[in-house]
Amino acid sequence: MTPHEISVIADLVRRRSGVMVDTDKTYVIETRLAPVARREGFTTIGELIHDLQHRRDEKLVWAAVEAMSSIETQFFRDRIPFDQMRDDILPVLAQVRRTTARVWSLGCSTGQEPYSLAMLADEECGRFPGLKLEIVGGDLSERCLEKAHSGLYTQFEVQRGLPSRLLVKYFDKVDDAWVLAPRIRQMVSLSRLNVLTDVKGQGPFDVIFCRNVLSAFDESTRRSVLERIAGALAEDGYLVLGADETANRAPPAFRPVAARRGLYMRDPAFSVAA
Repeated sequence: MTPHEISVIADLVRRRSGVMVDTDKTYVIETRLAPVARREGFTTIGELIHDLQHRRDEKLVWAAVEAMSSIETQFFRDRIPFDQMRDDILPVLAQVRRTTARVWSLGCSTGQEPYSLAMLADEECGRFPGLKLEIVGGDLSERCLEKAHSGLYTQFEVQRGLPSRLLVKYFDKVDDAWVLAPRIRQMVSLSRLNVLTDVKGQGPFDVIFCRNVLSAFDESTRRSVLERIAGALAEDGYLVLGADETANRAPPAFRPVAARRGLYMRDPAFSVAA
């Protein structure tokens, strides 16, 4: 790829999704765009980028943006947030919500995060028999959401983070793949979501998982997205971020929960902009 082609795709992705492409990682860019080029009938990535510039086909534009905006995921990734959900959040929700609580997984990719939450809720239902979780997953990529809807995962995917006990309990073997039990899939609703444009006006949610999403944005975009998320969160709701992410630079929207890495609550002083 030429420097000009890299600049074109980086600018397109930033404007449409907010994601900052590392222009020094040419191999990563090529690896993500090559399948799009092949699928759309282009001989080279250069032809794809030329078409993006001059034909302005929105379907093609979003195919490229989605490919460059995809997020790495796995079942129960970085176990700590799920332990916090089980030990710290669910007991509070059972006490203050009693019947129904809403959970939003932003940037849910191919579904492992919201389905992990659904399995966790099913595992803990005996402790909180009156509490039902409404779990919603949203992602920019339609292709990722298609896979999430199918509930079909490879051996490699189920081996990453998923305890063998849960694999046996919640999945069935189908040829060389594993399919998630329908009752777990039915606990999760999935829809296409662009965090730059589609968060405002949503909610309220009692818990929002937004892990490993903010790190792809520049500082200004992170602050804007966090303020929108705060507006979608219940006044006493929880925000769960990635291990290396922080909401400290978006005051006064959130306050950290003491001794709980990546866990925040809506600050009572925060008022949602009209």
